[in-house]
Amino acid sequence: MKYNYYIIKRKIENIFIFPFIVTGSVIAKFKPLKKSYKIYFFFPFYHTGGAEKVHALIAQVAGNEDCIIFFTKKSTDSAFLKDFEKSNCVIKNISCYTDNKWLYCLNFIYRGIITGYINHETQAPILFNGQCNFAYKISPWIKNNFKQVELIHSFNSFSWIRIPFIPFIHQTIMISKVRIENHLRQYKKLGVPEKFNENITYISNGIYLPTLTSKKDCTANLNILYVGRGTPEKRVYLVAEIAKNIQEKFERISFTLAGDVANAIPESLKQYCNLKGNITDENELAKLYKAAHILLITSDTEGFPVVVMEAMAYGCAIIATPVGDLPVHIKNSTNGFILSGFNNEKLVVDEMYNFIVQLNNNRDLLATISEQNMLYAKNNFDIEVFKKQYISILQ
Repeated sequence: MKYNYYIIKRKIENIFIFPFIVTGSVIAKFKPLKKSYKIYFFFPFYHTGGAEKVHALIAQVAGNEDCIIFFTKKSTDSAFLKDFEKSNCVIKNISCYTDNKWLYCLNFIYRGIITGYINHETQAPILFNGQCNFAYKISPWIKNNFKQVELIHSFNSFSWIRIPFIPFIHQTIMISKVRIENHLRQYKKLGVPEKFNENITYISNGIYLPTLTSKKDCTANLNILYVGRGTPEKRVYLVAEIAKNIQEKFERISFTLAGDVANAIPESLKQYCNLKGNITDENELAKLYKAAHILLITSDTEGFPVVVMEAMAYGCAIIATPVGDLPVHIKNSTNGFILSGFNNEKLVVDEMYNFIVQLNNNRDLLATISEQNMLYAKNNFDIEVFKKQYISILQ
């Protein structure tokens, strides 16, 4: 079975890594942390991103001054750093050592150092891995009685990276019911022992719901919104292409894009987009949601984006590709529209164009969807449920 090959490969790699683990553990013994910690959080980044926003919320919910956060990859901006700081956790950015391709041996040594810190704890801490490759790599070296928890946002590269380390993970949190099924099929295909199926727990993301004093004005000029990164899977260039097609026929429909997306859009299409760049001020982002009528999701892979929850809470209709849990929450003509597919980019552009035109022409339907989505968000995405579930696992 393929799973056994993953395990054998990991064991062979560990033979070569062992001297670095010992070296790092010795360093940790002579240069220990200043205090003990109840939770060790491992996150790759604090830059702009839906995953980073969720990670910061988890740290705020379950963390305090008796917890420590390690960032292991170099962030492109500091958009969510202040949100992590709100948790009152001690923050250590070790990316200069663990994300240096020219001195990769430092990554190996730091695996030993961090392992040493954890294993020297007299009271068993909890390790929380937010899709962090470094945390997977140290998981075999952690004492067996120390609980290790992982969070998986989608079915992506981490779904394969984590396979050799499944035996060390005591609990797996997934935010998407569809992605749970993806992983269970993957387990079966690879021959992963069925006992590990029971470790998977579903916890939906949550948000702080806005306090709105009035309904959205659905009679105003239509404003289309995109919020997120400009990474390849988001396919932001499709949003720009839709903007071009729409604005060639409808001058009063505008497109606003928030996030580091400028480099993901062809120069010829930028004139059709109001590029806001990264927005770190929550009030500024709230203004964009309040002014928007429709949120577009053009991704070819997702779990369930936080921006969708936020947009629904502000009464935006959602037009999205059928990926992750989006079809679970978005029903046609009720919450917005789900496309028929996502692989054919021309079809994505054409269908989104048609749905935008439909809502522009039928403002009563737009108003109904707006009210429905605010109610749906209140009933399904309230942060209080999110808090209780994570606290029960991490405290």
